[in-house]
Amino acid sequence: QVQLVESGGGLVQPGGSLRLSCAASGIIFSIYAMGWYRQAPGKQRELVATITKGGSTNYADSVKGRFTISRDNAKNTVYLQMNSLKPDDTAVYFCNVVVVNDYWGQGTQVTVSS
Repeated sequence: QVQLVESGGGLVQPGGSLRLSCAASGIIFSIYAMGWYRQAPGKQRELVATITKGGSTNYADSVKGRFTISRDNAKNTVYLQMNSLKPDDTAVYFCNVVVVNDYWGQGTQVTVSS
């Protein structure tokens, strides 16, 4: 059974940083691409960043230069380092993997506010 568990969200002031983690189980983690998505109130879920099994990364234009996705295959964990956070980054952040079907974590809330 595939399980994804996110952690690391919270309240941060504009300009601050957070590091999100997503621990995966039930899959051979190292052979799958992983993704981070977010959903703000009243908006559709959107792609934030992806990382392939080989470590190639892709980012939404809105986070390029501020966010970094990485993975630790030994820990079955994918990370999202978020710097220079803005109020527009406020959202629930979800981890995603596609193993025939889409699998999602429960999400972690990120609130950027002074």
